[in-house]
Amino acid sequence: MSFNKKSLEDINVKGKKVLVRCDFNVPIVEGKITDENRLLGAIPTIEYLVNNNAKVILCSHLGKPKGEPKPELSLSPVAARLSELLNKKIIFAADDNVVGDKAKSAISDMNDGDIVLLQNTRFRKEETKNEESYSKELASL
Repeated sequence: MSFNKKSLEDINVKGKKVLVRCDFNVPIVEGKITDENRLLGAIPTIEYLVNNNAKVILCSHLGKPKGEPKPELSLSPVAARLSELLNKKIIFAADDNVVGDKAKSAISDMNDGDIVLLQNTRFRKEETKNEESYSKELASL
């Protein structure tokens, strides 16, 4: 039996919105990331998408906020550090609803090669409950 599994390189991403689920669950102490290995692991994929003119939408969880927005678990420090590592502006959609008006506006304003990082997906209780409706909201972006 042979499988023709496609990789990212097999897909034309130019001008397309690409939602990338990342693992940015990194330790943060006093607003500073103390271990950025997970960020470094995502960079090749992000750079590939940017270099191929995709509109890159990143999402991740951080910690266990139990479905409640908690400022100390915001992905804002991740956006800042990723921006430094990529030497590229990251648009942080600081929307505690994750897929609310701020996120939708940031995404609608994207140009090819832009990057938007959504707020912590676990700010919504549907994330840990693995609710299909939440997945559909993310996919609709």
